[in-house]
Amino acid sequence: TGAGMTDCKKALVEAEGDFDLAVENLRKKGQKVAANRADRDSAEGAVLAKVNADNTAAVVVSVNCETDFVAKGERFIALGDELVDHLLASKTATVEAFLASTMSNGKSVQSVIDEGNATLGEKIEIRNVAVVNGPVGLYLHKTSPDLPPQVGVLVSLVKEAAEVGKDVAQHIAAFAPKFVNREDVPADLIENERRIAEETAREEGKPEASLSKIIEGRVTGFVKEVSLIEQAFAKDAKKTVKQILDEAGTAVKAFHRFRV
Repeated sequence: TGAGMTDCKKALVEAEGDFDLAVENLRKKGQKVAANRADRDSAEGAVLAKVNADNTAAVVVSVNCETDFVAKGERFIALGDELVDHLLASKTATVEAFLASTMSNGKSVQSVIDEGNATLGEKIEIRNVAVVNGPVGLYLHKTSPDLPPQVGVLVSLVKEAAEVGKDVAQHIAAFAPKFVNREDVPADLIENERRIAEETAREEGKPEASLSKIIEGRVTGFVKEVSLIEQAFAKDAKKTVKQILDEAGTAVKAFHRFRV
C-alpha cells in the first residue's frame, strides 16, 4: 500500500490478520487523512505534458504537493506520469471532469489522488489541466535540476512547425504573455488599465493637454506586453513573435502556461 510499517502493523492487528480488510481500512484512513489535509498548502509539485503519437493533440497537468522532498520522489513522479497518460486518453478539459473520470484501473482520478495522499503523507492535488488540438509546440522547464519540471507550456499551431513551436513555447515560459493577440484582451481589463494610467499620469503632474496621448500610449504598451504575438521574440529581440511565426508559415491558435 505504501503506508508506513507501523500503520500497516496496526491495521493488521485491528483486522485480526485479514490482509484485504487491513488494506481497505488503510485506504479509508488514508482518505480521512486526505480530508484533514485539505487546508494545507500544496506549493510544490510538477507540471507534466504529453503529445500523442501523430501530434494532433496534447495535454498538460499541474500536480501539486507540499514539499520539494516529495516532488522529486519516484512515487510522486510515477503518479504524475500515470495522471498525464490518463489525461491524454480521456482529454477531459476541466479539473472537475478529470477528477471524476475513471482510469484504466477502474478507479476515479479522485480516488487515486486520495490514495496518493495516504501513501505519500502529503496533500496532493490537481491544480490545472488543459487539452489542445495539434499541431503542438511543447516545452517543459526545470527551475531546479533535482526537481521535476515546474513550468509547462503547450502551444496549438495552425500549421506544423516543430522547431518554431518549441521556440515559441520557450518564449511563453520566459515572458508569460496572457493572450495570443490584442483582440483577445478583455475590454474591462483595458478600461482598468486606462483608469490606472490616467490616475498615474495625473499624480505625476502631466499637463492636461497631453493626458490623452500619454494614457493611450501606456494602454497600448500594456496591450503589447500581455499579447504574445506582439512581444519581442526571446531569441531575436529585433523581431516580434508574429514575425517569427509568419516566417515559418504558421500562427498560434491557443496556448496554456502552467507554473507550480
